[in-house]
Amino acid sequence: MISAAEIIRAGTSILFVTLDSLRYDVARTAYDDGLTPYMESLLPEGGWERRHTPGSFTLPAHMAFFSGFLPKLPQPEQPPRLWECRPPAFKAVAEETFVFEAPNLLRGLAGHGYRSVCVGGVTYFSRETPLGSVLPDLFDEDHWRPEFCSPEMDSTRHQVDGALEVAERYEHRPLFLFVNVSATHVPHGHYIGESRDTCASQRAALAYADEHLGRLITMLTAKQRWLIIMCADHGDAFGDDGFQGRGIAHPVVMNVPYAAMVR
Repeated sequence: MISAAEIIRAGTSILFVTLDSLRYDVARTAYDDGLTPYMESLLPEGGWERRHTPGSFTLPAHMAFFSGFLPKLPQPEQPPRLWECRPPAFKAVAEETFVFEAPNLLRGLAGHGYRSVCVGGVTYFSRETPLGSVLPDLFDEDHWRPEFCSPEMDSTRHQVDGALEVAERYEHRPLFLFVNVSATHVPHGHYIGESRDTCASQRAALAYADEHLGRLITMLTAKQRWLIIMCADHGDAFGDDGFQGRGIAHPVVMNVPYAAMVR
C-alpha cells in the first residue's frame, strides 16, 4: 500500500501521467499482447487495474483528479485515497492519505515546497480558448505547443523532451510533474494508416507512446525516487452500441486503466 502522506512529507517528487481517452480494454489487450513492453516491466504484478473515472471527458475528469478524486475500483470497498482535501470534522481519513489544506492538490503541495508543472497535450491544456486555460491555471507553470497535440504523430516524444527539461531544471526541489499524453486521444488513425479512429489505432498509439514514456520514467528514476501515477482520464467509444466519442456514461468511456507505484 502506498502512503502518499509519508511520501510527500519526505519531499519525494511525483509524476502523474494521464493517457488521454485510453480505454481500459485497449490498454489491457496491448499489455497482454506485448505491445507495451516498457509498461509491462514497470506496472505492478497483474498490470493495469480497471477503475471507474470520475469524469466522462477531459475537463471534469482532471478537475476531479486535481481535487483529490482519482479513479476508483469497481467494487464497494476502496483502498485509502492517495490524497484528499481536508474533509469535515465528522469524516475519518486513513493515515496513508495526504490531506491538503487548500482548494486543490496543486496548492496543497505548494505548502509542502513542491513546484507543480503541467506538460499539456490535448487542447484543454493549450490556452487557445477560455476553457483551455482552466486546467493550466491550477499549476505554478504550464507548457503546451502544437507539436504536443494528437494530430502530431510524434507528440509523445516532444512532450517527453519537454518534461525532461522541466525535471532537470527542478531536480533539487520536490516536483509535481504532470504529463497529459495526447497520442491516445483522437485522431490516432494515422498510426495504422487510416483516417478513421478505432480500437486498433488507439492500441497502435499506445504502443508508440510506450517507448517514450519508458524513456521519461527511466531517466527520472535514475536520479531519484518518484511516486508515479498513470491512468486514463476517460475512454472513447468507437461505434460501441452505436455511440461515438466521450462525455457519455457508457462502460467503454467510464472504465479506465490505472496504476500507481514508487520507483
